[in-house]
Amino acid sequence: MASALTDKLSRLVKEMRGQARITESNVQDMLREVRMALLEADVALPVVRDFIARVKEKALGQEVISSLQPGQVLVSIVNKELAATMGEGVADINLNAQPPAVILMAGLQGAGKTTTTAKLAKHLIEKRKKKVLTVSGDVYRPAAIEQLKTVTAQAGAEWFPSTPDQKPRDIAVAALDYAKRHFFDVLLVDTAGRLAIDELLMAEIKDLHATLKPVETLFVVDAMQGQDAINTAKAFKEALPLTGIVLTKLDGDSRGGAALSVRQITGAPIKFAGVSEKLDGLEVFDADRHAQRVLGMGDIVALVEQVTKGVDMEAAQKMAEKLKSGDGFDLNDFLAQLQQMKSMGGLSTLMDKLPAELAGKAGAVDMDKAEREIKRKEGIICSMTLKERKHPALIKATRKKRIADGAGVQVQEVNRLLKEFEQMQTMMKKFKGGGLMKMMKKMGGMKGMKGMMGGGMPKLPF
Repeated sequence: MASALTDKLSRLVKEMRGQARITESNVQDMLREVRMALLEADVALPVVRDFIARVKEKALGQEVISSLQPGQVLVSIVNKELAATMGEGVADINLNAQPPAVILMAGLQGAGKTTTTAKLAKHLIEKRKKKVLTVSGDVYRPAAIEQLKTVTAQAGAEWFPSTPDQKPRDIAVAALDYAKRHFFDVLLVDTAGRLAIDELLMAEIKDLHATLKPVETLFVVDAMQGQDAINTAKAFKEALPLTGIVLTKLDGDSRGGAALSVRQITGAPIKFAGVSEKLDGLEVFDADRHAQRVLGMGDIVALVEQVTKGVDMEAAQKMAEKLKSGDGFDLNDFLAQLQQMKSMGGLSTLMDKLPAELAGKAGAVDMDKAEREIKRKEGIICSMTLKERKHPALIKATRKKRIADGAGVQVQEVNRLLKEFEQMQTMMKKFKGGGLMKMMKKMGGMKGMKGMMGGGMPKLPF
């Protein structure tokens, strides 16, 4: 995420921390570098000018000059002003309305609006315990209606049917009536997108807004569009009373300009960020934590949240009880550990939240290769019989050959997996007295992950 900007600002942060004395001259040099980094990251020029002016004013203030560690104070100022540019802290979604609370999703075609609608539905169901209904008003693309139906089911929400021969306003009124009669807490309305801003689109969405009187009007914008994202957000803000922004594809945004610009340009707070293609890949946007990521400081809170979320504590409890009862750790357990690792969202998304220094060490490792290695191990175990998984000692030469053929790998890879399994088995014996649960609760599963990497997988820096 924002890798180019993060690399440059991380380098500047290191240089600034090392400054024993702050003068107008070295502040000017530092700000020149920051200005160039922001402009190259596609941050809007007015935003860059305002940001530089605020940092300069505070950097030459008495607090920095009189500090014993002026470099660190300077870093703190840059971090604080980055967060302020993006809105400071968290702007929570507003559901304070007579149910159903209507949320209108607006944006251009291709921004990820339909998927984001389902992601938001899942978020509201799981985090806010709400009963959610979705409806599509995109009568111009029948595929969009079917897409929303599919992803809504995956999110665990209910979908209200609509057809291309209906008018968006009629669809919205019918959906709202249904939501009221069936006691839904939230109605999410996915509107039609266009490839570009046009009068028809704006007139239609204004009509929907006037009809539905939504408590939230969220503009869904593709972070990878850079300057274009800012321009379209500005146009929608002029047409609609936007209450919030959802930045999609933030994980693929190498420049980071949209996240730094869109809040100041539109005046609407960034409320959510799409960080992966999966339906649980929607994060509540925290400007302070995002500023730390951009500066290369990482987001350890988000990292712990992601890992803890991926750790199945019920499964860990069963594992602890199994070990305590004297049953050994077998290949079925090893397979479960591998699958749990996949459920954490992949190694690359974990790396993204590490501080730049650690992520840099991990950068030498091919994360795609590491994830492919996990899948290969999974394939090898799945090629074994249930008896072989339960009793690995049975796996001799002829069985190894059969397993290798079934998984499409060499026998050496089967040997390597069995060796890693033995290492994991040895480690698990140390947790016979209930130590496994203590470890999982204390570390959120991190050591278990590290152990699973084994000899044939690259070691991660945590």
